Amino acid sequence: MNKDTLKKAAAEKAVEEIESGMTIGLGTGSTAYFAIIKIAELIKEGRLKNIKAIPTSKQTEELARENNIPLTTFAESSCIDITIDGADEVDRKLNLIKGGGGALLREKVVAQSTKKNIIVVDESKLSENLGDNFFVPVEVLEYALEPEKKFLQELGALVKIRRDIENKIFKTDENNIILDCTFGSINEPADLNKQLNERAGIVGHGLFIELASKVIVASEEKGIFTLENK
Repeated sequence: MNKDTLKKAAAEKAVEEIESGMTIGLGTGSTAYFAIIKIAELIKEGRLKNIKAIPTSKQTEELARENNIPLTTFAESSCIDITIDGADEVDRKLNLIKGGGGALLREKVVAQSTKKNIIVVDESKLSENLGDNFFVPVEVLEYALEPEKKFLQELGALVKIRRDIENKIFKTDENNIILDCTFGSINEPADLNKQLNERAGIVGHGLFIELASKVIVASEEKGIFTLENK
């Protein structure tokens, strides 16, 4: 099976954990896409009933509406039962880097409001330490761009302002700027997480520490397998 076929199978495996009556979080990105399409199919067939969903991005909200998945808000549903999302990197303790698609802030809001976060990735996203294979996206207020860029450089990061396909500065759904920060291998991600959280101009970042309940992995050699913290 090719990578997309495997990711689709892994995403559909995650969807098996959703039950009628649940409030669910809908992730953003290619892996979450497969889960959303499967959820819509099950709703249409009547196999999932009374589902309400909270999307993690405007892109996901549009996809959910197109596929007739009922949406809700945090004002109506403060707790989410299950969220299915992807990740850009997963370490041996199931900590994550997310935000390659730019939805990191809303994704973390949803993840922190969820009882069970199921992450779906292909095997290439697994690494010994966060930062081995991916940068850390850091979302900053435009007003704070220069001081936060300097702060991140002082932490040892190679910092790049994210740009879109037209080479314009990329803006998030909240109209903020993303700094893509290459730290190299991060031995103590919890410490870096704390340092980033303490900066007023940083409104979000891609380190997701101790938020994943389980990780479903798609592997060309091993098929679909699950990782859970013991």
